[in-house]
Amino acid sequence: MSQIKNKAIMKYFIFIITGIVLAISAAAQTRVIHGELTMYDTYPVQNVRVEAKKAGTSAISDSLGAFSIVCMEEDVIQIRPKAFKRVNVKVGPETDSLLVNIVFINTERNREIAVGYGYVNEQDLSYAVSNLEQRDNEFCHYSDIFELLRGRFPGVEVENGQVIIRGSRSFYGSNEALYVVDGVVVRTIEWINPCEIKSIDVLKDSGAAAYGSRGANGVVLIQLRGATLQ
Repeated sequence: MSQIKNKAIMKYFIFIITGIVLAISAAAQTRVIHGELTMYDTYPVQNVRVEAKKAGTSAISDSLGAFSIVCMEEDVIQIRPKAFKRVNVKVGPETDSLLVNIVFINTERNREIAVGYGYVNEQDLSYAVSNLEQRDNEFCHYSDIFELLRGRFPGVEVENGQVIIRGSRSFYGSNEALYVVDGVVVRTIEWINPCEIKSIDVLKDSGAAAYGSRGANGVVLIQLRGATLQ
């Protein structure tokens, strides 16, 4: 009887020790990853839920776009904010920090969503989508300058080869925007290859006031790569 009791006690201790070893092993496989979410590689994106798929944990990015989350080894970080493209980031053995630039899907509705959900403030968003700088030859995906302007700037229309900026229409004469390329006013921009563009700004209202009456219909500022017209 005593021998049976001793065996039972031994099994109990083995069970306890095994549980402790497994718990320690599981804990050793997890670690805290620190990250930061940005938009246009510059602006912090807050109030976004970040999830670790394997660990089943989640975190919310703060006002600086920063977050900390517990992950398993070889976990996958999932980021699913509305109005932005979804992102999956695999956690490698050496990963301890992440800098994730999430891509904003630029439509008027998504601008309302992004501000309404508190992801970004309206001022930063308006400035970002109105001041585009080419990265990784992304402008080359557009067939011409007018397709680029329509695709990347809400409120910009093209009529008969003329750029019309909504909200900046004149009651007298032409409604065509003023074009300034490398600091020089030009008559047309149809000759510009999107791949040659370094950056584009679209100005209206107070932003265009510096150009006086010529900027009454808004201003399209374009900076080309390489040599300028000046």
